[in-house]
Amino acid sequence: MSAFLRSHRRRMGLSLDALAERTGLTKSYISKIERGLSTPSIAVALRIAHVLNADVSQLFSENPDRSALLAIGRSSERAEPAPTGPANYQPLATQIVGKAMQPFVVTPSTEPGASHVDHHGDEFVFVHRGAVEVSIPGNVITLNEGDSLYFDADTPHQLRSISAQRAEVIIVVHDRDAAEVPAAPRSRA
Repeated sequence: MSAFLRSHRRRMGLSLDALAERTGLTKSYISKIERGLSTPSIAVALRIAHVLNADVSQLFSENPDRSALLAIGRSSERAEPAPTGPANYQPLATQIVGKAMQPFVVTPSTEPGASHVDHHGDEFVFVHRGAVEVSIPGNVITLNEGDSLYFDADTPHQLRSISAQRAEVIIVVHDRDAAEVPAAPRSRA
């Protein structure tokens, strides 16, 4: 993410201060992302991509292929997240730019009280392993392995692992704002 973010920000003529102001993030946090010291949440990645007029997959791929028609993700190619610590977000299908949905494998934090997240669009959560707790205003929902949840992502929400073994979920986000930006044409070459 760091290489694309820094180069794209500079190509757009934006300073760290300007990007921070437009995204509502701090300059130091964006600097940490650019230096590879921090990995943004899905909501933050979507916010940065929207400001940079980029597909969120470009933020996670060093060489996105604008002509790709399919993307194969092998489990052996994904890094194994730490057994504890902050949430880990691993984007899927990063080779495809301009897609309507943004898929991620997420290993939620086990820590209670993480800040609430909200972003434009719709979100689908599928629990692949373990159990999670999803907190939305006025509701706490427990999802076990195989359960799913679909909701309006503008609703502030929090996701945390509550199982003995840290949970793994598949999250697919449809960013309505990004869907309004025309995607780059895909060739069939």
